[in-house]
Amino acid sequence: MFQSTPVTGRQDTEGVTPLPCPIIPLKGGANRSQFLMNDAPSAPLATALRAVYREMAARGLNVGASGNVSVRCGDGFLITPSGLPPERCAAADMVALTMAGERVAADADADSLAPSSEWRIHRDIYENTPEAGAVIHAHSPFATALACQRRDIPPFHYMIARFGGDSVRCAAYATFGTAALSTNALAALVRRNACLLANHGMIACGRDLEHALAQAIELETLCEQYWRTCQMGSPVLLSADEMGEVLERFRTYGRPKEGASAATYCIW
Repeated sequence: MFQSTPVTGRQDTEGVTPLPCPIIPLKGGANRSQFLMNDAPSAPLATALRAVYREMAARGLNVGASGNVSVRCGDGFLITPSGLPPERCAAADMVALTMAGERVAADADADSLAPSSEWRIHRDIYENTPEAGAVIHAHSPFATALACQRRDIPPFHYMIARFGGDSVRCAAYATFGTAALSTNALAALVRRNACLLANHGMIACGRDLEHALAQAIELETLCEQYWRTCQMGSPVLLSADEMGEVLERFRTYGRPKEGASAATYCIW
C-alpha cells in the first residue's frame, strides 16, 4: 500500500481537444532551417536541445516519439517536434515558438514541423516561472507507473527536497495537449520544479538543459526507489521537522563559500 496523499481536484476533461499552434512568417523570408542554424542564439541551443532529446531516450526516460523537451530562447523558446523520434531529429527540426504560442516558420516552408502537442505546458511554465530555462516532459517507466496511481510522492527520502518541498505532487488528470492539462500542471508546480501528471508521466524543470535533464533523471530514480520500497510495505516517512531541516540546508547547498566562484542554488 502507498502511504501518500491521493490527488484531489479536477480528474478529467470533457469536450476539450488540443489546439493547433498558429504560424507567423520569419522576417526577410528566411526559412525555418536558416533561422535555427544561422541565428546566433538559436543554432547552439537547437543542437543542444536535440542532444538532450536523444539523451532522454538513451537514459530510458522515453521510448519512440513520446515525451518532449524545450529550452528558453530569447523572447520565446525552442521545443522538439511532434511525432518525430529523437534518432530521426536534426537540429533544424527543433520548432521555434513565441511566448504567444505562435510558430516561427516561413509561409512557403512546406516541410515545417509541428511542435510537440504539449507546447502549451512548456510555454505556460516559462511565462509563470522566470527561473525555468528548460523543461522536460517524459513518460519514464517508474514516474508514469506512480502517476497512474494518481498519488503524490511523499517524503520517503530526503532528496525529495531537491524539487522544492516535502513532496512531489501529481497533477490532476486532463487530456494531453489541452489548456486544462497545462493549468493542472502549473497548480502542481507551485513552489516546485517537478511534478507527476496523472495517468501520463512527469515534468521536470531546470535553469538550463543540463539541469533539467539531471532533474528528470533524479526524479525517475526516486520514483523507482519509492516503488521498490513500497513492495516491502509502507515506507517510513520523514517528519515535517526533518524535511524542514533538509529544505533549510538546501537553501545554501551548492552555493560558494565567501570568495569562491559563483554557483547556483541547487533547486534553481
